[in-house]
Amino acid sequence: MNRVFVCSCFGVTEEQVRSHADAGACTPRQIASACKAGTDCGGCVRRIQALLGRGACPRRQLADQGRPPLVTEFPEAA
Repeated sequence: MNRVFVCSCFGVTEEQVRSHADAGACTPRQIASACKAGTDCGGCVRRIQALLGRGACPRRQLADQGRPPLVTEFPEAA
């Protein structure tokens, strides 16, 4: 198996970054929260950004619509 490492500090591969992105991580910070990639020397952050690209992301879609991306909307109390 050919593994391409994105983060050598924590041994995180491209496949792992893509897997976290598929699970909803849309930013390098969210990837860092999921697997620590980008939190030590920071040399991989640009590669992570490139892997994430501008693909579909529910949080990003909300932000593009001018709505807060991480705020849950609750029905108004009666």
